[in-house]
Amino acid sequence: MKSFEFLSKKRENKPRKKGITMVLDKGLGLETATSLMNIAGEYVDYLKFGWGTSIVHKQKIIKAKTQMYKQHNITPYTGGTLFELAYINDKIEEFFTEAHNLGFPAIEISDGSTNITHKEKIKYIKKAKKENFQVLSEVGKKDPTLDKELTINERIKQMQNELDAGSSLVIVEAREGGKNIGIFDKTGNAKETEIDQIINNIDKNKILWEAPNKDQQVFFILKLGNTVNLGNISTDDITSLETLRQGLRGDTIGKI
Repeated sequence: MKSFEFLSKKRENKPRKKGITMVLDKGLGLETATSLMNIAGEYVDYLKFGWGTSIVHKQKIIKAKTQMYKQHNITPYTGGTLFELAYINDKIEEFFTEAHNLGFPAIEISDGSTNITHKEKIKYIKKAKKENFQVLSEVGKKDPTLDKELTINERIKQMQNELDAGSSLVIVEAREGGKNIGIFDKTGNAKETEIDQIINNIDKNKILWEAPNKDQQVFFILKLGNTVNLGNISTDDITSLETLRQGLRGDTIGKI
């Protein structure tokens, strides 16, 4: 039983179909990650091994971490940059094999840093599904200049195409900083008109909004409710976000 449980708001138990929280692991040690999941793992649905961090750590550590996360009913997955590295090095088959061997049940497929055509991206989403991976795909470029070339209609079309190809969730790019990219302006404020266009055309339960900053998390919770799917959450902010979802902070108290 939790402390002051009579004041809490119940949320859907895992595995959740909505209200998903994706956390960014930037290279936590096994003991640190284990301790964190012991206290807050019930609030985490997906755990992304960010960028190419898996490459610089020993296999036994990665295996131990993926196993530990799965024991907490969390889906660990490789970041999209790792897939893109495999693509530009013509090592996709080796990438799939290594991901399986390390215990990843899911992978992210993105084109944020490379020149993969949308047609190729769709092909690899379908291929990953055939390899028995759950796929999360990301739409958007990591270079703000290139990202701005993607119109909102093109973004929506790509999102739907990727869901149709088999992606479980489609991620709206915002990077770790959440500023001057995708649905956020230079100061990190949400572009509400564009967000409205997305949610009017795409199943909101299939969208994972990258929202690394607290004000962005508050915005989405107040706009779309505490069952909005949010990603790129810092390991330091897991409990913070959950209190926002449950209306336990001044920003959302009495508003959920």
